[in-house]
Amino acid sequence: MGINEFARQVKDASIELAAMSAEQKNRALNQIAVSLVERQAEIIKANQEDLARSEREKLAEPLLKRLKFDETKIADVVEGIQSLIGLEDPVGRTLLSTKLDDSLELFRVTCPIGVIGVIFESRPDALVQISTLCLKSGNGVLLKGGSEAMETNRILADVIIRATEKAGVPANWLKLMETRAQVSEMLKLDEFIDLIIPRGSNEFVRYIMDNSRIPVMGHADGICHCYVDEEFEPDMAVKIVVDSKTQYVAVCNAAETLLVHEKAAARYLPVLKEALDKKHVVIAGCPRTREIIPASPATEEDWKTEYLDYKLSVKVVSDVDEAISHINHFGSGHTDSIITTSRDKAARFISLVDSGNVFWNCSTRFSDGFRYGLGAEVGISTSKIHARGPVGLDGLVIYKYILIGNGQTVAEYASRVKTFKHRKMEKPFSL
Repeated sequence: MGINEFARQVKDASIELAAMSAEQKNRALNQIAVSLVERQAEIIKANQEDLARSEREKLAEPLLKRLKFDETKIADVVEGIQSLIGLEDPVGRTLLSTKLDDSLELFRVTCPIGVIGVIFESRPDALVQISTLCLKSGNGVLLKGGSEAMETNRILADVIIRATEKAGVPANWLKLMETRAQVSEMLKLDEFIDLIIPRGSNEFVRYIMDNSRIPVMGHADGICHCYVDEEFEPDMAVKIVVDSKTQYVAVCNAAETLLVHEKAAARYLPVLKEALDKKHVVIAGCPRTREIIPASPATEEDWKTEYLDYKLSVKVVSDVDEAISHINHFGSGHTDSIITTSRDKAARFISLVDSGNVFWNCSTRFSDGFRYGLGAEVGISTSKIHARGPVGLDGLVIYKYILIGNGQTVAEYASRVKTFKHRKMEKPFSL
């Protein structure tokens, strides 16, 4: 079956899916969670095949870590699904209600986007998160995962499709693509697909944008920063930076660059290096950094590199404004954190850093849909469109205007026989 027919089927199913009740969708989500546990052995076996093949093909260690999908990862995605079930249905919420005139009422009400095409990296847990978020928000979905996870993705898609059909979800709401050629064809299908979410490098996201008329929600590199100000609590600063860098290095919200105020550097960097040495982190430093601690020379390329590994670039800066300037120039708009005891410095940093997630005194690793209470995420948007940062349920709905009248015509208002009242109402939409 060609991708054109795939997309048409998903489009047809999405229309029915949009009308499903919260109870129906939650039953389907619960069935997915049950099925994942029931078929755990099959899933792990498929994943081990992917891992073995990828090891033979010399896949990089950080990517192998992302690819692994074991009992712990399955338990994590099941927990995420249960959290998602507990969230309010994002569809049908009234965002605005206005009385245009007597018996003429306007409502802005959330609704599904329609059909979403998601291209994601070799992380099987992403397939589950994306699928369940699309289901809860009433969207059909076309999925393309990394080829390294082909066997795992196949069985996970099969588990989800069978579970949702059993729960009464319209058939064909989810389709799995497996080839690059299908992705190229998908980019042309603006007749059926309403939004594309690519997760990957800046170059990859730019390629998608340049080759499609379909709106694109970009999830580019995660070049995340920590900035340690001159006013700081040493133990806190060490703990936050170590967690930001090493808690899980192969993810987009791990810190890649550390900026340190010149008045803090001499007493902070040696202590930090001792802590990072225990985690086997390699440091690339600017000249001022290398005057204080041993490090390899950092080049300009380091400041714009997402390592996804045990490597950290370090730069000494003169003040918070230089840190902000560096972040806005080299960062990817993902997640950046300031570590300081100064509320004024924190406020300046938060106001001026142009990223989707800006933190004060906490790890960049908190930038995550599940940790935010969004249930999970389809990705972290570094675009400035209707959704930014971790994209959960709210980022997967749009809205429609609904006008309820009683025989009114525009001619009556154009001729001044009637006039608009335009009064805000505290009234949810209902029929």
